[in-house]
Amino acid sequence: MTDAQYSVTFLRHGESTGNAENRFQGQADFPLTEQGRQQARALADQWRSERVAFDQCFTSPLLRAKETAEIVCTALNIPVEVDPAWMEMDNGRMAGLRDDEMDWDEPKFMTPYTRFGETGESRLEIYLRAGRAIQSILDRKAGRYLVVSHGGILTMTMYSILSIAPQAHHNGPRFWFRNTTYADFAYDPQWHNWRLLRFDRSHWK
Repeated sequence: MTDAQYSVTFLRHGESTGNAENRFQGQADFPLTEQGRQQARALADQWRSERVAFDQCFTSPLLRAKETAEIVCTALNIPVEVDPAWMEMDNGRMAGLRDDEMDWDEPKFMTPYTRFGETGESRLEIYLRAGRAIQSILDRKAGRYLVVSHGGILTMTMYSILSIAPQAHHNGPRFWFRNTTYADFAYDPQWHNWRLLRFDRSHWK
């Protein structure tokens, strides 16, 4: 990596109690399970063995992401900054519920402007928020950055980086950020060149 390039790693949090209970988490706040903590520790161990280093970590304030960031960053001695821009999508009335607890009908067809859970963000709003969050990193000096966040917002982050427009009705590419999956990118601002270097979860079988 040259001095002018950015290295940005996007990491989804470890397993949360909401994941374990098959809930629509959104911005409802669930802590990690013990398995989620083990996933974060396994990743920290892998990165330490590979001598991975970051200048700064940005984390969502939601417990499942913040706790993941604290485990990893404590192990690797990385400073952590909480940034609400990296919170999970606001899924409105769905937040914290399971399928069988929803007492309203979701639209049969969702446009990029349809709000999740009637009162949440639309896919377009999530996409724009992801773009602003990336911009906030690139407004800083070039360096090695870690982002600890959530599956929904990270999928829209990939859309923004890859110049994919938000799709209707869950169509289009999906980026399967399982718990503690991470994506390593390099960005050269001189040529606006993003390179995906690694998409991995090999630390946790």
